[in-house]
Amino acid sequence: MGQIRYISFAERMNRSITYILFIIISVLVIYPLVYVVAGAFSPGNSIAALNIVPFKDGFTLEHFKHLFFETNYARWFLNTLIISVETSALTVVISSLTAYVFSRFTFKFKKPFLMSLLILQIFPSFVGMIAIYVILLRIGGLDTLWGLTLVYTAGNIPYNTWLVKNYMDTVSKNLDEAARIDGASHFRAFWQIIMPVARPIIIFLSITSFTGPWMDFIFPKMVLRSPENQTLALGLFSFVSDKKNEFTIFAAGALIVAIPFVIFFLITQKTLVTSFGGAAVKE
Repeated sequence: MGQIRYISFAERMNRSITYILFIIISVLVIYPLVYVVAGAFSPGNSIAALNIVPFKDGFTLEHFKHLFFETNYARWFLNTLIISVETSALTVVISSLTAYVFSRFTFKFKKPFLMSLLILQIFPSFVGMIAIYVILLRIGGLDTLWGLTLVYTAGNIPYNTWLVKNYMDTVSKNLDEAARIDGASHFRAFWQIIMPVARPIIIFLSITSFTGPWMDFIFPKMVLRSPENQTLALGLFSFVSDKKNEFTIFAAGALIVAIPFVIFFLITQKTLVTSFGGAAVKE
């Protein structure tokens, strides 16, 4: 018969303290999320009128009806989706091509160029806001969705080029040589050989490039002016400004914003984990 293991008093205390700490942390993290969800379905508008106990005030769908039928929420959502998709696509294309050049070719001033990309990433984006505003003014990019996409894409390139370049450095150059022997051009080797192998980092890059502009507030506030060009961040902020205190409508809009992310994460989670776990041909 197996021996019975007795748990000491000190071990029981350690386990109890650990469980209590985990419970407290879980409550602190989950409660605000549950409170926002409850606020989205609660009657009234003011946050001060909401009960501290979630869902105790009742249940209503009026806030969602107000968003879609009495505001430009659908337009804000579409604008944000367009900006995020365009930013993600441009970032992936430009960063992957630039990373391939830095990873596979040797040319003059290669190291200075790489260092300049790294140095550009050190400075916060706020430092160049005045310059960004002036440039967009000169090229007619103010109050346009493509102007904001240009800002996000330019800000994504330095760090993401380094990120993809470091990943491509681990991919065996024998793949390129074999493709070149078979008569493939550099671009064909990049597109048909390197890109499939670099799929994990490309998926990661597309996700991070998409989520970045989704709820950004600073640059849309600086670039966009027209009500029809507003993004979700600007539109939702208008519900909780100094002139308004419509927290429940804000909560309803924020809840809808989170739903695509949850669905997207559930769909891509397995693919992302499998891609990173898959064995690529590396040196």
